[in-house]
Amino acid sequence: MAIQMLVTDRNLRVVGDPLSGWTKLACDLNFNRPASGELQLPARPEYMELLQPGNRLVLIRDQAVWCAGPLEEPQDYAWDLAQNAGGTVTVRFSDDLARIAGYLTYPEPSKGFTAQDTVTDRQRVFTSQNAEVIIRTLVNENCGPGALPARRIERLVLDAIAGVGGTRSLSTRFAPLLDACREVAATDGLGMRTRQVGDEIRFGVYAPADRTSTARFSTGLGNLRSVRFKLGAPTATSELVQGGGDPDDAATPPNVRVYVEVASGAAADWYRVEKLVDKTGTDSDVGGELTQAGTLALAEDGPQASLATVTVDTDDLRAGRDYFLGDKVTIALPTGMEITDVVQTIRLEATPDDGELVTSVIGTNDTTTTTATVRTVRDLARRLGRLEARG
Repeated sequence: MAIQMLVTDRNLRVVGDPLSGWTKLACDLNFNRPASGELQLPARPEYMELLQPGNRLVLIRDQAVWCAGPLEEPQDYAWDLAQNAGGTVTVRFSDDLARIAGYLTYPEPSKGFTAQDTVTDRQRVFTSQNAEVIIRTLVNENCGPGALPARRIERLVLDAIAGVGGTRSLSTRFAPLLDACREVAATDGLGMRTRQVGDEIRFGVYAPADRTSTARFSTGLGNLRSVRFKLGAPTATSELVQGGGDPDDAATPPNVRVYVEVASGAAADWYRVEKLVDKTGTDSDVGGELTQAGTLALAEDGPQASLATVTVDTDDLRAGRDYFLGDKVTIALPTGMEITDVVQTIRLEATPDDGELVTSVIGTNDTTTTTATVRTVRDLARRLGRLEARG
C-alpha cells in the first residue's frame, strides 16, 4: 500500500509535511457527482494547524493523485479520558468538482448578480451545439478562467477537448451549475471530472468506455469478494415534459404549451408510471432540449437496480487504471448469470494494518449513493429556482 496525504492551500501550494499516523481512510469517487472522503488521524498540533477552512486535501495512491479537493469539514475533534494522547480528528473532504457544484448558471455571466437583466426572465441559451462544448462553456463562464474575477475558482482551467458528445440545446437561468451540465451530458452518457495536474485543476468532459470484455469481475478471476444485487420498481416509466410559456403569465402571450413524452420501455416489464417534468420557458423541442430533460429524469427514475460489489485490485485489473467512473463493466455472478452495467462509485478504504480494499457500486441507478431525501431536496431546489426566476 502506497498512500500519501498532502494538505494544500486553495492555490495548490503544499503546506506543511505529509499527514502521517492516520488510522482510517475512506474515499468515494462518484460518477458526475462530487467525491466524498473521510480521514481519521491523531490530533497533533501541527496537523490541526493545517486543517483549516480553505485548504485542500490531496490523496495520492501509487504515486498518482486519486482524489484532490476542498476540506468540507476540516476538524471533527474527539477526546475522552481513556485515550492516552491528545485525541483524534476526523477530516471530511471532497474533490474539486464540489467547488463547481457550488455555482449557479448566470443568464448573463459577463455581469455580476446585481447587474442581471431586471426586466425580462433572460436565460442563457445554447441552440444545437456540441454537448461537450456547452458543458465546457458553462463551467468556463461561471467559475473558470472566463468568469468574472470574483467567481473564478483558483487554478481552475479547462482540460484538453475530448471531441465527444452529440448536438444538444439548453436554456438555463440560475440553475445549479452541475445540474445544468448533467442535463446536457445525460443523453450521450458523458462524464465530467476534475484532475489536479501540477499546479492546475483541470476540468474536462469524457466519454466513458465499454469495457465489458476487458473489465470483468468474478470469483474465478480472484477479483470479486462479495456481491449484493437489488432490483426495484421504477419510480417513472414515462417522463411527461411540459415546456412552453407560463399560462399564468399574462405578460407573455400567447402562452403556448409544448408537450414531449420520453418513455423508457420499462413499462413492458413493470407497469406504467407517469411523472411530470416542468420545463416552462423552453419554447420548443427543436434542439432536443425537452427530450434531454426527459432522458435525464429517466436516468434517475428508472428501475431501481444496483449492484454493489466488493472487489480487489489484481495485477491485471485495477480501478483508475483499467476502468473508471461511467465505464460499462461485467460482473459474473455465482449463479452463472452475467450483468453488465455502469460504474457509479469507486470506493477506496484503507487502514495501516489491513491495507486497501476497493469497492465498486455498479448499476443503472445511484440509489446506493444518493438517498431519496437528497433527491427530494434537490428537486425542491429546482422548483424554487424556477419560481424565483419567474418572480
